[in-house]
Amino acid sequence: MLRHEFRPGRAVAGLTMLGLAGGYAADAAGAWEVPWTFFLPVFLGGLWLAATVTWAAYMLRRRREARKASAENTGAPASTSGSHAIR
Repeated sequence: MLRHEFRPGRAVAGLTMLGLAGGYAADAAGAWEVPWTFFLPVFLGGLWLAATVTWAAYMLRRRREARKASAENTGAPASTSGSHAIR
């Protein structure tokens, strides 16, 4: 049993930030020469990808919950006499 639900958007954002931190560390150590303008598109692209993954996960979770709710609701309708009164 999971203790909390999985958030794939946060995982993508975290991996992006780890990659950026590794790139900055490699640049600071002199192992990799790259202009600072390289990191800006990587940062923005990572945030965009994280937002897209979060949106897709939200839509899938919402759809799954709707299917589950409709499968559980197999009882008789609220009124079978034709009126809209609630039982």
